[in-house]
Amino acid sequence: MRIISGNFKGRKLLTPDDIKTRPLKDLTKESIFNILKHSNKFNVEIKNSVVLDLFAGVGSFGIECLSNEAKYVTFVENYNGVLPILKKNLSNLKLDKKYEIIKQNIFTELKLAKSNYDIIFLDPPYKDKNISELIDKIFEINLLSKSGIIVTHRNKNVKDKYSKNFRILEEKTYGISKISFGNLN
Repeated sequence: MRIISGNFKGRKLLTPDDIKTRPLKDLTKESIFNILKHSNKFNVEIKNSVVLDLFAGVGSFGIECLSNEAKYVTFVENYNGVLPILKKNLSNLKLDKKYEIIKQNIFTELKLAKSNYDIIFLDPPYKDKNISELIDKIFEINLLSKSGIIVTHRNKNVKDKYSKNFRILEEKTYGISKISFGNLN
């Protein structure tokens, strides 16, 4: 796995050996960033944005945002098997003041110091079926900026029931992945 664009393009990211973590594939990540940069269905700039990477894993999405000059990224991860790898990947970039790592179970305690994120990336384990509940929490505590975008990464065969507060603007399938881009009503 590598950083695909920006200031850290080509640098490798550490990945776990276990099967509990499903790192974002380079091709899928590249497609997400192409859509974020070039879609005419929404208007979001990665540069100078404030990003929330939920279920951050090794940090692939948030690190890509930092590489593309995001202002700040909050990484939220709860799995002890991947937290040391996330920390190492970030420390290797020497960007101490541009991010924070929060160890938290998102479904039970989504509490963050910041709000009004420009980009929120949701990449829960495929087996988790309560993405609608999570989007409702994001809506209730006003985490997304008015012009912000939520990006979800799900298995293409999973029929998620999204929150009534979430409006899908664009959806793409890559291999087994389904990527949805949307905002809140």
